[in-house]
Amino acid sequence: MSDASISFNEQVYELVAQIPKGRVTTYGTLAALCGKPRAARIVGGIAHFGPSELPWQRVVKAGGGLAEGFPGGVEGHRQVLEAEGVKVSNHRVVDFNQIFWSGKQ
Repeated sequence: MSDASISFNEQVYELVAQIPKGRVTTYGTLAALCGKPRAARIVGGIAHFGPSELPWQRVVKAGGGLAEGFPGGVEGHRQVLEAEGVKVSNHRVVDFNQIFWSGKQ
């Protein structure tokens, strides 16, 4: 998705807007899809300050871990994911590989 005509932030916003309800992706996956595979932490910063209307709850850490920086911490992250039907146990997404969104679907 890397495109010189739009900023990295805008690329991340466009991708996050596409994540289907009930699915999750990772900060690293978003970074890679934007052409910067080593920029997962930058994506995390973008998520922290990005437009609140985007479904940031659908972005998790590598392997399905919940984000401490999410509003309300991992407990807040768990609540909004479970409200969408995503199962969470021990601060990790259950069945992560089955509901993982790679951006290519």
